[in-house]
Amino acid sequence: MHVVVIGAGEVGTSIAASLASDHEVVVVDVDPDRAEQLKYELDVLTIAGDGTSSEIQSAAEVDRADMVIACTDDDQTNLVACGTAKTLGDGFTIARVKSTDFLRTWQGNEGAFGVDFMVCTDLLTAENIVRVIGLPAAVDVDPFAGGLVQMAEFEIAEGSPVAGQTVSEADRFESLTFVGLFRDGEMTIPRGDTDIAVGDRAVVIGSPESVQSFATDVAPETTPDRADEIVVVGGSEIGYQTARLLEERDFKPRLIERDADRARWLAENLPNTVVMEHDATDTEFLSREHVDEADIVVTALRSDEKNLLISVLAKRLGVDRVIAVVDSPDYVTVFEEIGIDIAINPRTVTAEEITRFTYESVAENIAVLENDQAEVLELELTEGCGLVGRPISEVVAESEARFVIGAITRDHRLVTPRGDTVLQAGDHVILLVESESVGEIASMA
Repeated sequence: MHVVVIGAGEVGTSIAASLASDHEVVVVDVDPDRAEQLKYELDVLTIAGDGTSSEIQSAAEVDRADMVIACTDDDQTNLVACGTAKTLGDGFTIARVKSTDFLRTWQGNEGAFGVDFMVCTDLLTAENIVRVIGLPAAVDVDPFAGGLVQMAEFEIAEGSPVAGQTVSEADRFESLTFVGLFRDGEMTIPRGDTDIAVGDRAVVIGSPESVQSFATDVAPETTPDRADEIVVVGGSEIGYQTARLLEERDFKPRLIERDADRARWLAENLPNTVVMEHDATDTEFLSREHVDEADIVVTALRSDEKNLLISVLAKRLGVDRVIAVVDSPDYVTVFEEIGIDIAINPRTVTAEEITRFTYESVAENIAVLENDQAEVLELELTEGCGLVGRPISEVVAESEARFVIGAITRDHRLVTPRGDTVLQAGDHVILLVESESVGEIASMA
């Protein structure tokens, strides 16, 4: 495919890096230094200029583009860029926006703004937060096969019952498969005798019920099985969307917002959320409101520094799990290194969602793990493909790629894969594979 990426920030760079090896990618950015740097970093064609300009888009050959991805930090720029692209060609357009107002307008008017697919950063981030809240100890959760299958990544904390066990000892659930283990930045394909250590990140695939049961097993004994008491700090759009989505799932969260007008608006629009107007850095207030008794605190202020401060305060008060929104990707490791349980970066979430969508021609669904070290793919097997009619053990033995099949859905039912399971046409196969081998595995389907 000929793909034009407009915007070479964190999101655009991540998308271009994911696509560069398999596609012809052109990156447009207004900063000439950034454009020049990216040319050598990613081995892509770059153009310095205004991505909304028809002249610049013509230079990028948007007229023959299969896909145009507008992902700058400015909503209006992205929408205008997509509109311009539609006047020059018929490529599929993707726009990144923060505003849910733009999203609602687009959802209510097919083709609005010249956008074929819109990714709303704030809503996407809130959805990720809410998915993680539902599983104790999980750091990443994604549904597959229409919800029949779930992939989850768990951090093995000090005090976890599975720390020190082997994979075969920890895997007690019929419809669950251990597919990956990350340790010290390296991925291994686990075997039955692989030891699980504190600090590892374990990736499992299975039915939602089995993943939920495993989550209870993997969490330290002090971790509640269900997050009944949730406090959201910050009435930003992400904070509001998180509370709204929690209400939809029958939670009754509390939300702390300092600004009086914003707090009033939130109270009017969140009927099942207790909105408190106060400064969340006030430790006396936090103690008085029993924030220390919360199962989960989500910090969603507009400042990384304030989110860091309040996250640290919450941990010192004794909150079991703290989820922090971190705007700068460089700060994510800082948050995690000082003991914050989960740091979610909206830019990373957005880049992964757009990358997932670009893979739709080869995969039904995709999740990116650990800075793109590995990916979880959902592939639908077609008649005559290289996998059909063969047992899994044979397929794995003959492939040079490192991958594990974690689940199969057949006729809308879950099949737990075993070595002698024979793959059939129409199967949906959910597997973990090293990122460098995605193309090889996808071509087999």
